Amino acid sequence: MSKVINEIVIVGGGSAGWMTASILIKDFPNKKITLIESPDIPKVGVGESTYDGINHFVKYLDIDRDDFFTFTNASIKLGIEFENFYENNDTSFVYPFGWAYLNNSFWGMQDWLIRKHKDSSIPVTDFVKTYFPVSHLIEYNTFNENKNNELPNFIPEIHTALHFDAQKFALWLQEKYAKVRGVNHIISTVKNIKQNKDGIESLTLADNTKISADLFIDCTVFGALLIDKTLKEEFIDYTDRLPNNSAWATTISYVDIEKELTGVTKCTFLNNGWVWNIPLYSRIGTGYVYSDKFINDDDALKEFKNYLLDKNLTNVNFKEEIDNLNFKNIKMRVGIHKNTWVKNVAAIGLAAGFIEPLESNGLFTVHEFLFNLVSILKEEKITSWHIHTYNEKNYRIYDSFAQFIQSHYALSARDDSKYWKANSEKKYSFDKININNKESSFLFKLYDRKTRTSETFGHGGFDTGLTCVAIGMNYLILDSVSTQVGEIVSNQNYSTLLQNYWELSDKEKIKWNEVAKQSETMYAYLRRKYHNDK
Repeated sequence: MSKVINEIVIVGGGSAGWMTASILIKDFPNKKITLIESPDIPKVGVGESTYDGINHFVKYLDIDRDDFFTFTNASIKLGIEFENFYENNDTSFVYPFGWAYLNNSFWGMQDWLIRKHKDSSIPVTDFVKTYFPVSHLIEYNTFNENKNNELPNFIPEIHTALHFDAQKFALWLQEKYAKVRGVNHIISTVKNIKQNKDGIESLTLADNTKISADLFIDCTVFGALLIDKTLKEEFIDYTDRLPNNSAWATTISYVDIEKELTGVTKCTFLNNGWVWNIPLYSRIGTGYVYSDKFINDDDALKEFKNYLLDKNLTNVNFKEEIDNLNFKNIKMRVGIHKNTWVKNVAAIGLAAGFIEPLESNGLFTVHEFLFNLVSILKEEKITSWHIHTYNEKNYRIYDSFAQFIQSHYALSARDDSKYWKANSEKKYSFDKININNKESSFLFKLYDRKTRTSETFGHGGFDTGLTCVAIGMNYLILDSVSTQVGEIVSNQNYSTLLQNYWELSDKEKIKWNEVAKQSETMYAYLRRKYHNDK
C-alpha cells in the first residue's frame, strides 16, 4: 500500500474533533479538511482537567492565551491531590508537575527514603516538599510566574496544565481557529456508509449528500461509528485491569472562590470509586467515577450527593437544593482498539480508546495521538509501514498510561467495601512502564498488594507521577543502590554527607515556602492576568 492523502474528513465534533481539525489545518493548510458534526449526538462535555502536555498543544497552535483563558473560563493546574487513596482516613498527598530539584542530593531521591527510614515520624507529604518547589505553591494555594527562578526547575509554561470548560474549548477551536483557517464544517448526520476493499468509500448524509475522502478520522466518542461499527476493528477490553466504567457529573458554584479555586485537580476515593473536583475560573466541575459492578447508578448518585452535602462543596445547604443540580450519567468504554488506524480510517479520542478520568488522561491521548498522526501525514506517501508504526506507538502510549492508572489501585491498602476488597484481592501485573516513549527504571512486576512486595520497584528516571503516587501511598522501598540502610547511616562518611545534604535541603524548603507564602493567591493571579472580571 502507498497512498497520497489530500482530502481528510473528520466525523464527530467535541474536543477530539475540533482538536483534530485545528492541528490538521495548522500543519496542512493546502489539504481539504472537512468536519461533519451530528446535531443529534450529545457532547460528553467532560475532560475539563488536563495533563501538562496540553501546553504543548496550545503552544503548537500558537493560541492567544489571553483570549483562550477568558473564553474557556480556564484556570491553571499545578498538580493533582489525592485523598483517601491509601486508607479511608481523610489524609491526602499531592503529585506536583515539574522536574525534581536534586542539586542538594547524594543519591537523588533515595536520600529522602533513607532519611524516612531513619526517622519514621517524617510524613510522606515531606517528599514532594523536598524535591518539587511547586508543591509549596500548592500548599498555600498561590501562583508565581517564577521570573527570578526562586523556585528552581519550575517553568510555568511547561510544568503546568489547564482546567477549562470542555465544551467552550471545542467551540473556541471551532470558531476562532479551525473554521477561520479553512476547515469546512458540515452539520448533519451520517445515515449510510459505503465500504470497499480500502475501507470506507463514501458517507451519505441526512440530505443524501455523498462525502468521500482519502482519510476518514473517527471522533464519534464511545460509539466509534467508523472504526468499530463499520470496520469492526477488534477492541481490547481493559475492564479486568481498571475497575471503573461509569460516572455521574455535575457543576457547582463557589462558596469562597479565593479559597476554593485551587491549583490542583482533587481526587477523593469513596466506597465504590472516586470523586473529581476541578476548579475552573467560573465554577467547579465535579463527578463521581465508579464501577456499576459494585453499585447501581441510582445508589451511586445518592452516594455522590451525600458526598457533596457532607463536604459542603456547594453554595446550598439543603438536600433538596442539591437534588436540583443537573447530574449527567456517563457510561465509559474502557479499553482501546487493537489498531487505531485501519485501512483509510484513523480514530482519535474516545473512539480510539479510553482508560478512565483518573490523572486527566482523556485529552492526553488526543493530543499525543494527533502529534503521531501529523508526523505520519507529513510523509509524501503513506505506506503500510507508517500505519503499523503509528498503531504500535499509540498502543504503547495508551498501555503505559493505563499501567500508571493501575498503580493507584494496586498501591491502596483499602478494603472497607466490596469494591475495595475486590481490588485488594487482585494481583496486578505490570510491564516496564513507558510514558511519552521514555522508558523508566521505575517498574512493577507481579505486584502483590497484600504483602506489598514486587520483584522490582525502583525510583530513578521516571516522570515524576509514579514516584509521587507511590511514596504518597506509603510505598517506601529503597532500590538496590541503598538497601543496606543500617550500614549507610552507621558509616561516618556516608552519615556526614547525608546529614549535610539534608540540612541544605531543609534550607531550600524554607526559602521555597517563603516564596509561596508571599505569592498571589491562584484566584487573584488569574483575575489580574487573564480574566479581570471580563
